[in-house]
Amino acid sequence: MKNRAEIAERLAAAGYIADSELATAIALMQSLRRPLLLEGEAGVGKTEVAKALAAVHATELIRLQCYEGLDQSAALYEWNYQRQLLAIQAHQGKGAAEIEDQIFSEKYLLERPLLAAIRRSKPPVLLIDEIDRADDEFEAFLLELLSDFQVSIPELGTIRATSIPHVVLTSNGTRELSDALRRRCLYHYVDYPDADREARIIMARVAGTGASLALQIARMVENIRKEDLRKVPGVAETLDWAAALVGLDVRDLHDDPELVHDTLMCLLKTHEDKARFKPEVTAKLLGKVA
Repeated sequence: MKNRAEIAERLAAAGYIADSELATAIALMQSLRRPLLLEGEAGVGKTEVAKALAAVHATELIRLQCYEGLDQSAALYEWNYQRQLLAIQAHQGKGAAEIEDQIFSEKYLLERPLLAAIRRSKPPVLLIDEIDRADDEFEAFLLELLSDFQVSIPELGTIRATSIPHVVLTSNGTRELSDALRRRCLYHYVDYPDADREARIIMARVAGTGASLALQIARMVENIRKEDLRKVPGVAETLDWAAALVGLDVRDLHDDPELVHDTLMCLLKTHEDKARFKPEVTAKLLGKVA
């Protein structure tokens, strides 16, 4: 994929409707072979970018889900200690050096996402999801991988990439990322889509949604997001709501305002948000939807 128009078209075929800035970011990511850092609120579709990119390239998606306390062994590699112990017991009587050479070999190595991503013959998409949830120490550990696409394993030495993966990092902005990490990445902020693009997303992802209903749903969600909510609904919630409405054979939101209100459980995910959305609030917002 060489230009953003082609990229946008192929992402759309994979079910992801990208705006021009994101398509440009992906074009640069591929031409420069640089990681792409996607930042934005939870639910705006950052993870879906990596999934769509894997579909476009017909390649494997390798996902590392970050969390507080994530360490190198969970992200890079571990030794199969049970098999090593069995091997030691089976080879009792041999020299310690010979046994050590055997048990610290590829046969006993367990790949974790980062090591797996650089050892594939066909470049996979490596998704490092919610990097902001990991600790500063883990973020620093990533720098060697993102700079040189190589990792160091004391027992085996330096392992260089067989192929360079397409790396996508996502962040919900719960903590500030280091300047060193940001320098190694291209950057794109993923915002909630406008109503027209969200309508296109609905039509691409929810079978049976006509253009008129999709636009009504997108405009209603756009209005709901402007309310003072504890949890703003993301694109995934919009798709759930659209699927529910289609399943209930709704053709126009104005035909059954009561049903529309009852199905807002697909969008509103906290007790406070559901409590403040009285039927009259729904009716008011419906009045703004053409």
